[in-house]
Amino acid sequence: MLCTAQASRTESCKLCQGRARVQRWRRDGLRWARALWQGLAPMIVDALIPALNEEACLPGVLADLRDRGLRRVVVVDNGSTDHTAAVAREAGAEVVYCGRRGYGSACLRGMDHLHANPPEVLVFLDGDGADDPDDLAAILAPIEAGTADLVIGSRVLGVAEPGALTPVQRFGNALSTVLLRGLFGVHFTDLGPFRAIRWEALMALRMADPDFGWTVEMQARAARQGLRCTEVPAAWRRRRAGKSKVSGTVKGSFQAGVKILYTIGRERLR
Repeated sequence: MLCTAQASRTESCKLCQGRARVQRWRRDGLRWARALWQGLAPMIVDALIPALNEEACLPGVLADLRDRGLRRVVVVDNGSTDHTAAVAREAGAEVVYCGRRGYGSACLRGMDHLHANPPEVLVFLDGDGADDPDDLAAILAPIEAGTADLVIGSRVLGVAEPGALTPVQRFGNALSTVLLRGLFGVHFTDLGPFRAIRWEALMALRMADPDFGWTVEMQARAARQGLRCTEVPAAWRRRRAGKSKVSGTVKGSFQAGVKILYTIGRERLR
């Protein structure tokens, strides 16, 4: 019983420390954003959300993104069989369709849509409500300050709700980031989907992966090209409805893991 109580207190302490880190980064992000707003014209920032059967989650996600300085929010419907496109339009997002299934395919389709009138910075986030838009200012702050080209919202440095990150996800993240450090000499703690990147830097990466390898491909190529990369703590919530297409099944987790490791090896050999 004593060991159980001590373990519980230790876990509670870790959660408190994580929440404090996230709150500090949010305060810093807002402070930096206000300072930059007073001295410079605001950056043009768009958001891109790949979505597959997220009609239950998207309205809340899009509502949370309002009044956060975004010029456009683009939802890429990745072949949904529900009303994902309709609820996204109703919430004010631009909707484009991507017939080829795959996270990377949806991201590439959204970038193609933005190409005629691109932003200065593009934000990627998921449509399931797991990413917390309150972290947006902190994720953008290093780019606004001119100190980073790519910023990852790290769920490892931040706070994850109980059950939001499975043991398989934690292990996969740890293994992938160790490989990135050893093979590319760059320090990351996470492959999290909530991220921001300067448009010019994104175009220089010539992204190509059509599915699960998208996030790690971006980080590996950014390291290879010498982009300024950093991480900030980010909260990670349980998805608001439905089941994850990756971590929700053993098959999905296995396929994602294999593809991520394959992508790291492929990028190292390029």
